[in-house]
Amino acid sequence: MRRKVVITGLGVLSPIGNNVDEYWQALLQGKSGADYITRFDAEEFATKFAAEVKNFDPVQYIDKRDVRRMDLFSQYAIVAAQQAVDDAGLQPEKEDLERIGVVLGTGIGGMQVYHEETINLLNNGPRKISPYFIPKLIPDIAPGYISIRFGFKGPNYSTVSACASSAHSISTALRLIRYGDADVMVTGGTESTITYLCIGGFNSIRALSTRNDDPKTASRPFDLNRDGFVVGEGSGILILESEEHALKRGAKIYAELAGAGATADAYHVTAPDPEGAGAARAMELALKDANLTPEEVDYVNAHGTSTKYNDIMETKAIKKVFGEHAKSLHVSSTKSMVGHLLGASGSVELIAAILSIVNGKIHPTINYETPDPECDLNYTPNVPVDRDVKVAISNSFGFGGHNGTLVVKKYEASR
Repeated sequence: MRRKVVITGLGVLSPIGNNVDEYWQALLQGKSGADYITRFDAEEFATKFAAEVKNFDPVQYIDKRDVRRMDLFSQYAIVAAQQAVDDAGLQPEKEDLERIGVVLGTGIGGMQVYHEETINLLNNGPRKISPYFIPKLIPDIAPGYISIRFGFKGPNYSTVSACASSAHSISTALRLIRYGDADVMVTGGTESTITYLCIGGFNSIRALSTRNDDPKTASRPFDLNRDGFVVGEGSGILILESEEHALKRGAKIYAELAGAGATADAYHVTAPDPEGAGAARAMELALKDANLTPEEVDYVNAHGTSTKYNDIMETKAIKKVFGEHAKSLHVSSTKSMVGHLLGASGSVELIAAILSIVNGKIHPTINYETPDPECDLNYTPNVPVDRDVKVAISNSFGFGGHNGTLVVKKYEASR
């Protein structure tokens, strides 16, 4: 028998807010987190802007000595995880710690320390490489740090599937609880890749917007004049629990995590299948897993990258899955405001979908000015809308053809 899985805690660090409330209010206000890069001199780069986390002070949560031993992606994960644990009212000292696990997604891991230690090697030789280099670099260190911080001894690992990483981590956590391997899972994603190598690498494959004259309008999913995505950073963490465990401890419940689907395009290293077959199948599998029909969905939080091919592909996939009902859906792209958080995008965007259910509001797709004839759905342009959202889906698609869809619904107690 599958156990019902519910969401009881949320934590967010994003380019538009350093906690859940700041993040949600900024989404409703249509606030852009994109601006000129401050982390390094980007003058020689084709793209000179990104969506950075702002006013971040890790020592509010992490000991100064430990901060020096962590790459930013781990710092972001720990801070968002602490927010989520606190939000859930989870008290580790009262729990069976062997029944609480951590599965976290990241697309790249410690990109900053990789750059720093490469320069160190070239300038000073191999004997000067930091002993913290490997522990700062590896993607699985973030869930490791979280388990150490709270004493969680259940399943603990990292998923790495490019921009689908955190959607896959949440899908994995869902199944671990459903089938009895854990009662509580800390899950989501984290990423910090605003570095020389990342910006330069994405410029080399012409994936980024070069709208350097006006960064705040650069991310414009589904708009005819979109010219690439904006790199973002941050972390989104959720606390998942079996319904039984959550009710037993009197936890508040945001929503039910009802289903997940994962597929591969088997098409191209970086380009999506132009017909959206893999993306459509991920949505279909997720709805089947949730025992829901397409007509029961109210809102699609789109992958919506602001790249030419992704937005057309996703539109086709949505129309394939939902048919005539696609015209009744609200669709919006969180990336229009926070940029593309790569491996953390799925978790941060799922949190937006959950908050839409909780608050009866759907955030807009900002910077939408000129309709694209090939993108002809209701993308909730520029202003939020009120809507009673009973069911929402969140899409995540990554380089390599990885597809992940998550389904959340209003919580109704089991009988």
